[in-house]
Amino acid sequence: MAARAPRYTAVAIVLHWAIAVAILFMIPMGLWMHESAEHGDVSARLFSAYQLHKSIGLTVLALSLVRLGWRLMNPPPPMPAHMPGWERFAAVATHWAFYALMIGLPLTGWLYVSAGWSIHDEAPLPVATHWFGLFQVPALFGLNQADLGVREDAAEAALTAHAYLAYAALGLAALHVAAALKHQFFDKDEVLAHMVPGLRAP
Repeated sequence: MAARAPRYTAVAIVLHWAIAVAILFMIPMGLWMHESAEHGDVSARLFSAYQLHKSIGLTVLALSLVRLGWRLMNPPPPMPAHMPGWERFAAVATHWAFYALMIGLPLTGWLYVSAGWSIHDEAPLPVATHWFGLFQVPALFGLNQADLGVREDAAEAALTAHAYLAYAALGLAALHVAAALKHQFFDKDEVLAHMVPGLRAP
């Protein structure tokens, strides 16, 4: 394992912001898609939105795995010396909770579409997933070939988990932003400057 650098690497910073923007864009998009489907929308616009949502989600999954690997090989900068033990624990716990969400959110979405089942119509929905229209993404665990009962149960469980993880991501993001602002404006340390290019520590 490499020694701790004084700030995050350029790779870590780019991955952090790319994944954050993608997830924060995807959550309201997912809510709109769900509400539209609940009200019987079967338009081409909604179909395109689902394909875009799935493509971005799979990209987030890939980038999150890359980021996790990079994180394991490149330890983050040390925390400020003034941070109390409870705050250090909270920072580490939040950090790893984000990794769980970044991987769990797209995985549960992939499981849902793999089942090929519409929870809105309570019927099979054999719609293939194409990554930005370039290639077809396989169904996880061959779920699309399973019995209808298995597909229905898998779809409901996966979508429920997907929704809970999305709300958890919003809550954790709010906590993360609040903590970053606290470090910048109240603690006046270098924590936020480590992740924002060009920002100087107070």
